[in-house]
Amino acid sequence: MSVAVAAGQVVELALEVPQGQVIRYDLAALCSALGVNDPTRVAVETDGLRRALVTVYPSNPLAVMPPPTVADMMMDRHGRIVVGRYHNGRPARRRLFDPSTGSAVRALVFGTTGAGKSRVVQYINAAEKRNGIVTWYADLKGGQSAPEAEGQVDWRVTTQEGAILMLRSAVSVAEDRMRRYSAAGRNAFRLGDPDPLLSVRIDEANRLLERGAPYRDEATRLVKELGRTGRSVGVGIELDAQASHLEELGGSDTLRAMLKEGEVTLLRWSSSMMRQLVADGLLPTGEQLQPIPKTLAPRVLRSQFDPDDDEDEDDAPGTQGTGYLLSSPRPTAMMRHWRIGSIAPTPGLDPEILELYGPGDPPTLEVASHAAAGEAYAVRNDPVAFEALCAALQAEQDGQDGQEQPVKPISARGGGRLEDRILAVLASAGEPMTADDILAEVLADGGKAVKLGSVRNTLVGLADGGVVVRAGRGLYAPAQ
Repeated sequence: MSVAVAAGQVVELALEVPQGQVIRYDLAALCSALGVNDPTRVAVETDGLRRALVTVYPSNPLAVMPPPTVADMMMDRHGRIVVGRYHNGRPARRRLFDPSTGSAVRALVFGTTGAGKSRVVQYINAAEKRNGIVTWYADLKGGQSAPEAEGQVDWRVTTQEGAILMLRSAVSVAEDRMRRYSAAGRNAFRLGDPDPLLSVRIDEANRLLERGAPYRDEATRLVKELGRTGRSVGVGIELDAQASHLEELGGSDTLRAMLKEGEVTLLRWSSSMMRQLVADGLLPTGEQLQPIPKTLAPRVLRSQFDPDDDEDEDDAPGTQGTGYLLSSPRPTAMMRHWRIGSIAPTPGLDPEILELYGPGDPPTLEVASHAAAGEAYAVRNDPVAFEALCAALQAEQDGQDGQEQPVKPISARGGGRLEDRILAVLASAGEPMTADDILAEVLADGGKAVKLGSVRNTLVGLADGGVVVRAGRGLYAPAQ
């Protein structure tokens, strides 16, 4: 069967396999069967089970993308912004906040080198500024990924030491908000009431979390802590990375689970990255994605006797920004982000990106949390003072001979009765936990080692006394 597509015509095929089978496809074989010699004209979406939609376009529908409008950058009532378009022209949305639950976002952006990750980060930074979100941004490519963010976000760092100081401050702010909200009888975050949403973004996060990185253990603990305590108090965390394997992002099962439930964007990838995403649970088993080529140049067989006309092959448009929103309702639908910034490289800061950020100063952290954010936040705009703090941290790290020490949260842990330690863990989590997860956190608090049986017995006693509640099968949470 071949599909003839006239000028401007789009053909859509609905396919289904027999009951009891799971749909799979080979893109090259599919294109061959359809008589289509350019795979970039074909879009495939599956439901992960038996059905698929195959759309054949006269040309690649994502070849040219316009820049975003201000309206695209503003959150809708569901806390989403428009980040680009799907292959069928419909808007592709990503969530910056979940107003239905009052939850800050936990997010992850993956992409190989040259996939457009830095431009996506710039767009999210700019959208956060326009929506009154406080942005703390660590650019671990020495500031080269998003130099335009300087002065456009509340806090920007460019070193691993700066990222650790930023993460420590963010955890402290989350814990301070938790105490303030608890005292006020609040059990959820409300946008702008009274505190602003705080977004912590670590770009090139693999440099901070990969094996051998000097602050890997502490960074992993801090990110995990933010993922647990920050969500319910308006402190979000995002990792932007070239890595995809769990071991390159801290090696933490808790971190993997946290990101699996968050906003996950996958840009151009390698075949090994795809296998790792499935193995790590970031892509559901059974889901299949079309590969994204580096360019849209057609593959043409040329005889040695043909005229040499290869000069224009490098002029084919690239696919930067093309990807999948794995956490959206359409995880297998190919999309592309808006064109962000100038097409040609600029000698300095990109004026189109600066325009995205808009006028005015960036939103800043509420005064009530300044003390919790500490000295690092206070001197964030004083290069000399901040560099001194980074140097002190590096000296501290060098003195430990590469061995990270457990970082204890501000709230007192590790001492006293097992009941108190368990309650401290549950209070910090902000969501129901299993006995196994509780044990892991209790063992990390620096106190006396305990066994799983002791934790379970204590939980039963706390539940019987009404201090904690059973929030589901095997799940526990503090009583309100």
